[in-house]
Amino acid sequence: MKVVLSGYYGFNNIGDEAILLSIISALREQKPDIEIVVLSNDPEFTKRTYGVDAINRWQMKEVLAVLKTSDGLISGGGSLLQDKTGMKSIPYYTGIMMLARMAGKPFFIYAQGMGPIDKTVSQILTKMMLKKAGKITLRDTGSIQLLKEIGLHNEMQLVPDPVLGFHLEEAKSEWFVQQGFTQPVLTVSVREWPTTNDFKSKVAEALDDFVRSRNEVVFIPMHDKHDDDTSREILGMMKEKAWVAPYDASIEEKVSIIGLSDMLLAMRLHALIFAGIMNTPFLALSYDPKIDAFSEQANQPVFAHVDGEWTGEELALALAKHLKALPQEKEKLAAAVAPLTAKAKDTAKQAIELFAK
Repeated sequence: MKVVLSGYYGFNNIGDEAILLSIISALREQKPDIEIVVLSNDPEFTKRTYGVDAINRWQMKEVLAVLKTSDGLISGGGSLLQDKTGMKSIPYYTGIMMLARMAGKPFFIYAQGMGPIDKTVSQILTKMMLKKAGKITLRDTGSIQLLKEIGLHNEMQLVPDPVLGFHLEEAKSEWFVQQGFTQPVLTVSVREWPTTNDFKSKVAEALDDFVRSRNEVVFIPMHDKHDDDTSREILGMMKEKAWVAPYDASIEEKVSIIGLSDMLLAMRLHALIFAGIMNTPFLALSYDPKIDAFSEQANQPVFAHVDGEWTGEELALALAKHLKALPQEKEKLAAAVAPLTAKAKDTAKQAIELFAK
């Protein structure tokens, strides 16, 4: 069996790369001899890192050619069909689905998160192509509701994010050990976000308070230099000492750093999911419904929305309160995530069953 994977791959975003690794692992667990071709922004990196074939995601003639030789297309996971960050995503990903149809191959929507899809043309494109999907699996109820609102009547199944199926035998990070931390460690995942709310200075204020209470702070960049720059900007606003983990660390090391920490404060979805895998309690700082959805699934609090009305002092108090309740929070998190972890790999089985028909 030969499958083609389409997603936001080869852009050095650790969350999307973790999705890719998890899907590849789950497919191989179900069918060890499966042949996988990834549509990547950096095919050589993808080939080298995951031991799969990969082609340039922008070369449409090549994409169509490989689809013709495949058994089907997997679209996902991640938040591919949305028009919040620009108008190109939905035409691109639905265009790849259209190429699969032209090649006479089925396509499978793999644990995607949908939206926002605000523009009428985006809604029309999404509805038009997803009506033709062989199967639709989505990672949160909000995505199902959104597709129903734009008029899609296909059967849709709720499944966990693929990364929840990722398994790490033991948390290991030489970098973390070398720092010699002796106090409780809070890892912090931040990202750039367009807003009139000066959230960075508020986060810096809260982290200063947290450090002064005999704790340590480690920033963990999830999207290479982009998040590294934002992390260092906030660090520059702080009066107390904090650390920034290497932005080019592997997926496994970033999972380990979060696992070795006592608590996480994060804007990035897959930092929260890594915390779920490693049973590290977290507070979310939300910028998107997908953050709220996973926090609810994991039974962990969303402190606030980036654009909302909140203060650095309020965030500091929330962090201190969460830290005091760590034993109870660990129990809550473990109980919420365990069933999701068990189900995460089933999505790969469904995709293989579709393509085997």
